Amino acid sequence: MFLLIWSYFDGFFEAKQCGIRCVFTKFAKVKTASQTPLIIVTLELNYKTFGQGDPVVILHGLFGTLDNWQTIARQLAENYTVFILDQRNHGRSPHADLHDYPTLAEDLRHFMETHWMYDGAHVIGHSMGGKTAMQFALTHPDLVKKLVVVDIAPKTYSGGHFEIFEALQAMDLDNIADRKAAEDFLAERIHELDVRQFLMKNLTRKAEGGFEFKMNLPVLWKHYSDILAAVNGDPFEGETLFIRGGRSKHVVLPEDEGLIHSLFPNSSVKTIEGAGHWVHAEKPLELLEMVRQFLGS
Repeated sequence: MFLLIWSYFDGFFEAKQCGIRCVFTKFAKVKTASQTPLIIVTLELNYKTFGQGDPVVILHGLFGTLDNWQTIARQLAENYTVFILDQRNHGRSPHADLHDYPTLAEDLRHFMETHWMYDGAHVIGHSMGGKTAMQFALTHPDLVKKLVVVDIAPKTYSGGHFEIFEALQAMDLDNIADRKAAEDFLAERIHELDVRQFLMKNLTRKAEGGFEFKMNLPVLWKHYSDILAAVNGDPFEGETLFIRGGRSKHVVLPEDEGLIHSLFPNSSVKTIEGAGHWVHAEKPLELLEMVRQFLGS
């Protein structure tokens, strides 16, 4: 039997569940665009850390995990303390029913506070992680030193992952014999090898047999419109770099730059030619040099 103890302090609720163990969960009290108070349950995110120096936090994209950025993180760790996170409903982080950018931003705030980053950090985000990073900067500008957004704009997108959702939802994970059978199944529905390899990183074997996804696929599908949604808030005045892949279908278009500069007036947009959406995987050296120059300037 557990006892649930509630307390309120400094703008946050805290629940302490006591019994065999105690679990702390923060409830952030934030305001929506209509100024209506909203209570957000923040989660303890899985992470890895490397190096020492000023903190850098890196956020992956939809269907991703922190391992997608491990190579870049280890290189940046020569000069910084780098944290790579699994966002909620991804990787080894907890699953929860909510998945929108105000919620993801509060998860990040909670993570930074529990890791003593009260003076802020450089924040890097790719795709969905880029939108989380933007929302975080718009909501908590005092916690962001410099912001790097990779291959995503702050606008609402129309989609582009329907084929992936359909393929993943069609997999009978309990009856797939091995990873090759899973990859063969995906190959019939998703023709791009790099996309299949990326998605296969989510597949893990269960102790009782069969497979499961690390990500919370039902919740991601339920909240897909929230993932596609725009971010909003008061302009972030800090230094911001948008990096786009020259071949990316998610490319930040010239017409997006007006919206970008209205929300991030101290921003620049740079292109890495020859890169698709996964800029960090396709052109890691070029991305790393661009980020190093920006953070070190």
